[in-house]
Amino acid sequence: MAKVLGVGGVFFKCRNKEALSAWYKKHLGMSLNQLGGIEFDHADAPTGAYCVWGPFAADTEYFSPSNKEFMINLIVDDLERALQQVEEGGAERVGGIENYDYGRFGWFVDPEGTKVELWEPPSKRH
Repeated sequence: MAKVLGVGGVFFKCRNKEALSAWYKKHLGMSLNQLGGIEFDHADAPTGAYCVWGPFAADTEYFSPSNKEFMINLIVDDLERALQQVEEGGAERVGGIENYDYGRFGWFVDPEGTKVELWEPPSKRH
C-alpha cells in the first residue's frame, strides 16, 4: 500500500495575493519563489520539529476568532520576536504564549482574517 510521507504544501484562497505575500515577507521573512509559493526545506527545520495533519471537529473554537475553516501552523526560531513583528505589522495577537514539553505556541490573525499558530520547538528555546 502507498502511504503519505508528509505535508507537501498549504494552499488557500485570499483576496489580495500580492499584498498578503508582501505582508508575510515583511513581518516573518517569507519570500515567494518564481511560482508564487514559499518552499521550506525539511533539512532546515530545527531538531524536534515535525508536521501535524490534524482534523478538528466542525464546531471547534480553536480557530477563533477567525471564521475560516482552517488554521496554519508555522515553525519559528524566536516566538516572542515573531509575535512582536506581526503585531508591528498590524496583526491581531490572540491569547498568550503557551508552553508545553513539545514547544511554545503563540497565535495571531493575519490581515486577511486567517488565524496562524506559531510554534517554537523545544530545541530552539533560548
